[in-house]
Amino acid sequence: MDVTEDLRARWVRTLVAARGAGAPGPDPLPYAEDLLARWAEPQRRYHTTAHLAAVLTHVDALAAHADAPDLVRLAAWFHDAVYLPERSENEERSARLAERALTEAGLEGAAVAEVARLVRLTVTHAPAPDDANGAVLCDADLAVLASPPDAYAAYAAAVREEYGFVPSAAFRRGRSEVLRHLLSLDRLFHTPHGTHVWERPARANLTSELTRLTKPGPP
Repeated sequence: MDVTEDLRARWVRTLVAARGAGAPGPDPLPYAEDLLARWAEPQRRYHTTAHLAAVLTHVDALAAHADAPDLVRLAAWFHDAVYLPERSENEERSARLAERALTEAGLEGAAVAEVARLVRLTVTHAPAPDDANGAVLCDADLAVLASPPDAYAAYAAAVREEYGFVPSAAFRRGRSEVLRHLLSLDRLFHTPHGTHVWERPARANLTSELTRLTKPGPP
């Protein structure tokens, strides 16, 4: 099964489970097709279906820490469904898309609201201490920061490609600010696995990238 087919199957399982067994609702597949088309848009280099699949895999691994893992999975599907690198309101627009689509798809109002809340949380990746669903989504989304060095370098290069319209000096400044902010946080991850397994390598990768960006030469 290729990545797209696997994602379709995951979407159907998740939406049906979130609606409740036997609950009425429209065919899940058209919603999957719309989302997959969004995740495959040509301006994306990192925020692609590969990223979506990786986040869903991390959510599966962390699911025991979530109060409602299927809602976290739905939030993963929508968290970058609207993505234009030059725009600053992607998360809000993605949350609104989730509200419209999931209401139409047959989810109850409280479940729709929780998914939208989780999508909006990815603006800061700072869940409250008692926000189990938020901790799982945020950790799954940021897990790439703890990748092995070669994979992290590929991630950083893909981010640079997405911002190819930004001049080199401006990109260095902006990306360096992002990295310094992340490194200033008391913790990057909020689940036990994230804290004990991902925190240290993520900080090492961020520090290495920041060092590279603050030296002369191309980013």
